[in-house]
Amino acid sequence: MAGAAELGLGRRRFYQLYGAYLRAVAAGTAATWQPGHSGGNRQQVIPAPVAVLWRALLTVQPPASYSFAASEALRRHAFRVDRATVRRWALQQHVRRPVPAARLPAPVRRWQESQIGALWQLDVSPHAWFGAKTGNLPLFDLIDDCSRVVTGARLYTREDLPAYVDFLPRAFEAYGLPLALYVDYHSFFFSIVPDALTYLGQALLFYGISFKYASTPQAKGKVERLHEFWQNRLPTFFAVEHIHTVATANPPLDQLREHHNRAEVHRELRCTPWAAWETARREKRSVLRPCPRDPWWNYIWSLRTDVKVDFDGTVPVGTQRYRLEAVAPKTKLIRCHHRDGSYSFLLRAPQHHKRPVVMLRIEAKNL
Repeated sequence: MAGAAELGLGRRRFYQLYGAYLRAVAAGTAATWQPGHSGGNRQQVIPAPVAVLWRALLTVQPPASYSFAASEALRRHAFRVDRATVRRWALQQHVRRPVPAARLPAPVRRWQESQIGALWQLDVSPHAWFGAKTGNLPLFDLIDDCSRVVTGARLYTREDLPAYVDFLPRAFEAYGLPLALYVDYHSFFFSIVPDALTYLGQALLFYGISFKYASTPQAKGKVERLHEFWQNRLPTFFAVEHIHTVATANPPLDQLREHHNRAEVHRELRCTPWAAWETARREKRSVLRPCPRDPWWNYIWSLRTDVKVDFDGTVPVGTQRYRLEAVAPKTKLIRCHHRDGSYSFLLRAPQHHKRPVVMLRIEAKNL
C-alpha cells in the first residue's frame, strides 16, 4: 500500500483512518475531520527467555505453529501473547515458519451436548510423533463433547486391548464416569455378532457406560480436530525436548493437556475448556458420576481370561506355573492380568452386589 508506506503506518491502521474519513465525508464534516491519536506504541517487549524459546520452536523440524509458540510462552514463562505477536516477532527475526498447506473445508458441525459427561468422544490418531524414522505410533484421545475438556491423551506403542484397558480408567479416575463414549465401528467397540458386547463394551456396561457409534470420521469432528491439534504441536515439542520414546513422552504430554484445558481459550466457546466445565457444574449441567469405590474396579480394568486348575493344582502365568492351595483340580477360575503387571485368580466372574473371592495373588515383582 503506497499510502500506508508514505504515512509510515501499518495497513490496518491506514484502513481505519480511511474508513473514519469516509464516514466524516458522508456526515458532511470532512472539512473539520482530524485523524486523532492511534493510542501509541503498545507492542510488548519480548523477554530474552521467551525469545530463546521461540527461536528454538520455530527453527526445529517440524517448526511450531505460532499458536503453539504463544502457548508455550504462557506455560513456561507466564508470558501471555497472541499468535499475531509471535508472527510479527518471527518476521522481524527472519525465522518465519513455512506457510502450511491449505486445509479442506470443514464439514457441517454436529450438535453438541449441553451437559458435561453426557458424551465423550474417543479416537486414536496414528502419526510419526518422533519423526519418520520411528514410524507411526497411536495417540489415544478423549474429549468431553460439551466443554471440550481433553479428559485423556496418551501415547502407546500399539493400539490393542491392553492399551484401552490402561487408558480409559485413567480418565475415569481423574474426571468421573460419563454416560456414553462416541466411537467408530472398530472391532474393539462393535461386535459383528448381534446383541453381543465386546470386551470393552462389557467392562463399560458394568459401570453404566454405553457406546454411541459414528458412521463417518467427520461425525466425530471434535476429536478429529483434537488429533490435528496434537499433530501440529507434539512433533515440534518432542524434537525441541529431545524426547524419542513413549515412556518419556507421556509425562510432559499430561502437562500440555492440562495447560490446554485450563489456560487456552477455545475459539468457539470463547473461554477455556476448564472454565466451560466449571460453568456447567455451577449450572448443574452435569451427568458425571464419581469414580466408584468399588471392589471390582481393578478386576474389571484388567485382562481377564478363563483358566482351569490342572491336575497337579497349578495354574499358568506366562511361562511359569503357580500352585493353589485348597483348590480342586479342574476348577474354573478367572485370571486377571492387572495394569501394574500383577496377576489375580478369582473364583467367579465380576457380579454386582458380590465381593471378589481371590484365590491367588501374584505381585509383579515376584514374577
